[in-house]
Amino acid sequence: MHRVGDIRAYKAALRQQCKQRRLEMPSEKKLQLDRDIYKRILKLNQYKNCKTLLTYVSTPIEVDTRALILDALQQGKRVAVPRCVPGTRNMEFYYIRSLQELKPGAFSVDEPDPAHCELVTDFRGSICIVPGLCFDRSGYRLGYGKGYYDRFLCGYSGLTVGICYTNCMKNKLVTGRFDRQSDIVITERYVIRTYL
Repeated sequence: MHRVGDIRAYKAALRQQCKQRRLEMPSEKKLQLDRDIYKRILKLNQYKNCKTLLTYVSTPIEVDTRALILDALQQGKRVAVPRCVPGTRNMEFYYIRSLQELKPGAFSVDEPDPAHCELVTDFRGSICIVPGLCFDRSGYRLGYGKGYYDRFLCGYSGLTVGICYTNCMKNKLVTGRFDRQSDIVITERYVIRTYL
């Protein structure tokens, strides 16, 4: 049984390890892995049938989501991306119509401009693409430690899809009581359905 201090140290070390693996990945290899993950998402019936795609906007060390955003918009889906609410640890999703509607926000991550984008208030018919530095085979994730997604997912009842590189997957992560499993985890090599 891990004490809280042990869990924090464990998570910090694992975060560093996964970040390092991603930073050391050659750009051509990352491009290929991103493309393979993207293709697996497109094949999901849940993606094909969803009316709204909730997804993070990727940074250079994350699995790319920009191609997915463009595909969803082209398919006529509504696309919503998160914005961190200033002064809180909460985030809200806003609809976007193009990548040009994004601007650097919290932590230098591209975010929607709430002055020009519509706040999502109804999540019916949506699926959520969940970022993570690391996932395990049960769908639990290791994020960046800020807790934004954990708070959002506690109140989200739609399907969640975690995306990750295979070299950052673990058999089992140490988890806390607020951690929520993703329903599906996709890497460049396989798809895990945790709800079966």
